Amino acid sequence: MNINVYKPWKSLNWPNRISIIRLLLVAPFVILLEDQDTWPQARYLAMGIFVLMALSDFVDGILARRLHARTRLGAILDPLADKVLIICSAVLLSLPQYCPPGVRLSNWVVVFIIGKDLWLILGFLVIYLVTDKFRVHPAKAGKACTVGQVVMVMFFLAGPDINRLAAGLGSRIAMVSSWIVAGLCVLAVIVYTRTGLAFILQEGKPLEPGETKKP
Repeated sequence: MNINVYKPWKSLNWPNRISIIRLLLVAPFVILLEDQDTWPQARYLAMGIFVLMALSDFVDGILARRLHARTRLGAILDPLADKVLIICSAVLLSLPQYCPPGVRLSNWVVVFIIGKDLWLILGFLVIYLVTDKFRVHPAKAGKACTVGQVVMVMFFLAGPDINRLAAGLGSRIAMVSSWIVAGLCVLAVIVYTRTGLAFILQEGKPLEPGETKKP
């Protein structure tokens, strides 16, 4: 008797599989950053994983377009993987016990990064509650912010090595990159807020007589 066993992994397309793998790689990346004090080589392994995840994000997008494999699940998993990686990286790089030697991310930049993502999540929920529609539409400002954050994390991870080439150079480059990221976060919030409000005005439905708001 043949029994067809449902296998969720095989039902996923390759872009979605890559996004899930990227999410799973966040754990070893975080562990390696936490162990760099006791094992200096851990930082280089963390850099390798980070580069792999950044490249897989690029490959993910190419496959989704060329294979015409864009799905609602992928629209959630792809930015989710980016946000989890960046937020974990930013928080660890701001902590004295986990940041690379001589290179530490300012706490206020972490607030900008996390605040931007929280604002976007809140906006997504408001749009869904008002319009009953699921909308994920990355803007150029959002993509630029993500790229800027990836480059910033790389500069912070490589900061100690750049400092060996010229005293303080790596620290200064990392600091400037964090300022740029903060500015990109503000820009992304402005762009997404304007886009979201325009979509609500276009698609929002007024309450019918006797209808109550959704909780």
